[in-house]
Amino acid sequence: MHPDLITVGPLTVHTYGLMIAIGFLAGLFVAVKTGRRNGIDSQKIMDMGFLLIISGVIGSRITYVLMNFSEYSGNPIRMFKLWEGGLVFSGGLLTAIVAAWFYLRHHKLNLWQAFDVWAPAVAIGQAFGRIGCFMAGCCYGRESHGFCAVTFTNPKSIAPLNTPLYPTQLFDSLSNFIIFGILMLLSARKKFQGQVILWFLIMHSTARLVIEKFRGDDRGIFLGTNWTVTQFLAIVILLSSISALIYLKSKQENSNKN
Repeated sequence: MHPDLITVGPLTVHTYGLMIAIGFLAGLFVAVKTGRRNGIDSQKIMDMGFLLIISGVIGSRITYVLMNFSEYSGNPIRMFKLWEGGLVFSGGLLTAIVAAWFYLRHHKLNLWQAFDVWAPAVAIGQAFGRIGCFMAGCCYGRESHGFCAVTFTNPKSIAPLNTPLYPTQLFDSLSNFIIFGILMLLSARKKFQGQVILWFLIMHSTARLVIEKFRGDDRGIFLGTNWTVTQFLAIVILLSSISALIYLKSKQENSNKN
């Protein structure tokens, strides 16, 4: 597609980086607006936003590099070239959750409430970010000759050139836009703290398990199984989220009875 959006002299604006920035700003805007409705100070939301994006990018990049270590072992400096694409959302999500947990404990904020605020923001942010993946050619799909197949021809693209592929990046982007819409509706009608973030994790993990089957890039194999690392992380997050949702719902129902 268009890995480089525009070049002026020595300065090049990479489409991937631009879409990541747009996704971050969109997510921050949603989080601030949602946070205000939940009585959370906007400054704390913005501070937390920068912490989440930094920890998330670090975690997702480390996960990607570990999954594709052979590509970077001979040229370690490439690990830092984020504009070339290559982030694993599940890895970034885990590091962001850990960072958020420490931040919330330090500022004595309700963990479930804050996560509910950030769930729609993360969804809309990733929806834009995956468009950046599509432009850069990373996270590409398997060869396909269906109606939705796309062919990358730009020599700077990370995807295989001149071969029709599943547009898995756009599948992922569309799923996140849909998840965002559902979460915004749920956010206005939630019945207990933690309901929004857990439904985000359930829907996102389910989407990942489906879309992963269409991926064509090297996904890495988990401990000699037929599962990729991303699939393993997705199923762990999915099962954990379903269990937590059942527990919190039961706890809320028991509280209402009392």
